[in-house]
Amino acid sequence: MKGDRVEIVVDGGGMPLSYEVAATRAGRRVEVTVGRGIVEVSEITRGGTTVRTARFMASRILALVEHPVQRQVLPDDEA
Repeated sequence: MKGDRVEIVVDGGGMPLSYEVAATRAGRRVEVTVGRGIVEVSEITRGGTTVRTARFMASRILALVEHPVQRQVLPDDEA
């Protein structure tokens, strides 16, 4: 959903570097995939097409924080 974002802090060899991947348009989402020592953060369209991808070595990541956008509570939602 537009507004979702993921913040990644990476060890830059002396000082931490911060990166951010966000869903920039309506209908897009941000997905995080981990495998074989690589963390991949992608912005995905409604149809499943990847718009952009950021890849990081898992051993270099200091923090990975997902910031979901606040969604409205509908009357028929459970408490």
